[in-house]
Amino acid sequence: MTDYAVVEHGGKQYRVSPGDVLLVERTVPDLKAGDELRFEKVMMVSQSDTVTVGKPVVEGVSVLSQVVDPELGKKVIVFKKKRRKGYKRTKGHRQGYYRVRVESIEA
Repeated sequence: MTDYAVVEHGGKQYRVSPGDVLLVERTVPDLKAGDELRFEKVMMVSQSDTVTVGKPVVEGVSVLSQVVDPELGKKVIVFKKKRRKGYKRTKGHRQGYYRVRVESIEA
């Protein structure tokens, strides 16, 4: 029985266990609720009483998760201005995320 794993996705690392729900960046476009998302970059796996640390990843281990819902993050306002030149630009950005539920850790 695998207790937990540390995975990397979107430049961030997450400690996950089966049943966890987490918010990850949308790196794969057009996934819908119920689709499968597999994390291949597993940095560490903890089984019942042994811990395996990768160099940099653990070979042959992946984490299977299911997309619960695609979401958008909070709006970030990007404002550019050059003083005394009459130059102003305002743009907004909303980062895409997937809320996923970890189904299993396949070692």
